Amino acid sequence: MKKHLSPLILIFIFCFCQQPEKYQPIEAISSDISVLASDSLSGREVGTEGEKMAADYIVSELKKAGIQQKGTDGFYQSFFVKDEDNPHAQPSEESGEDGITGYNVVGMIDNPSDQLVVIGAHYDHLGMGDFSSLHRGEAAVHNGADDNASGIAAMLHLARVLSRKELNRDILFIGFSGEEKGLWGSNYFSKNPTIDLTKVNFMINMDMVGRLDESKGLAVNGTGTSPIWNWLLDEVNADSLKLIKSESGVGPSDHTSFYLQDIPVLHFFTGQHEDYHKPGDDPEKINEEGILQVASIIERMVVLMDDDEKIAFTKTKDESDNPRFTVTLGVVPDYMFDGEGMRIDGVSEDKPAINAGIQKGDVVIQLGDSSITDMMSYMRALSTFEKGDKTTVKVNREGEEITFDIEF
Repeated sequence: MKKHLSPLILIFIFCFCQQPEKYQPIEAISSDISVLASDSLSGREVGTEGEKMAADYIVSELKKAGIQQKGTDGFYQSFFVKDEDNPHAQPSEESGEDGITGYNVVGMIDNPSDQLVVIGAHYDHLGMGDFSSLHRGEAAVHNGADDNASGIAAMLHLARVLSRKELNRDILFIGFSGEEKGLWGSNYFSKNPTIDLTKVNFMINMDMVGRLDESKGLAVNGTGTSPIWNWLLDEVNADSLKLIKSESGVGPSDHTSFYLQDIPVLHFFTGQHEDYHKPGDDPEKINEEGILQVASIIERMVVLMDDDEKIAFTKTKDESDNPRFTVTLGVVPDYMFDGEGMRIDGVSEDKPAINAGIQKGDVVIQLGDSSITDMMSYMRALSTFEKGDKTTVKVNREGEEITFDIEF
């Protein structure tokens, strides 16, 4: 006699087979970076087809997470820069062939409150290498896995996990373009917002969060932009990362555009490395687990602050105090170093430092007559020199003090 399964059992089997796969954050982060930092996107330079392909990918992933469009054209917000060779060029609503059109990607989780949090990262990079490339040699694709596919991957992860939580505040996600040219996308959005900026509680920026190393050092910039930041960061640092805090709300990334609108900001950054702005910044060098740790700090922060009052904004010592330079030593500072002096994380070819014999790992302790105790004292000392000047640099190299003669 032929036996038949009952309708109830059939429904159970069907439902079991249709269960969605459990979200695997490491695999998702790895997949995002593999796509965004692939050769097929040709380095994602603003105004190119590679940039548009990257924007389309970000939109598709936001849609999958159930994020609502919040641009001026669906998820997209276009901006136009006429004089792209001018480092002080301002993006506008204009259009035309004589200039560059870029695209911000903007989406939102629409929660009950009209207050909101902004989580952003830039997705553009250097294409085949532009004026800010540190590569010397034939043109090559600059994939920018750390700078800044890593930040976008962290943003997309946060979109996926926060969309599943019951929160009060709206959460706005922005993928900025034109950051490498001079914060074009964030500058334009901050002056042409698709939401009410007065409702923004704070802005989180993730730029280069893909190289967390064994020291677990995580730089957090902007801690002086609100009195609550230091307490809050220590409260949510469940993974016991080594937080290296900096107060200034102004820096070479997109949080600056929001700080200048009197919004508290934080910028997360896992440090400089030898592949910065070079073709070697590829996906296989990314620490996906580290990205997840950084994103988890931000997730805890958003959840913990969801029911609290709007946080206070404070100005920090910024642009008016920054020295201006006419010369360079030709070194890449180690932004994660918190000891005495200014540690060198890399040296550029054909510059005063390498010509004198200064090496990666050296800690600058004196420049000319000025003692160097930190990054700011180094910058102030450097700003006093002009092209053609001769001076000395004293470094600490593994406990030995060495003095070098240099000429700018």
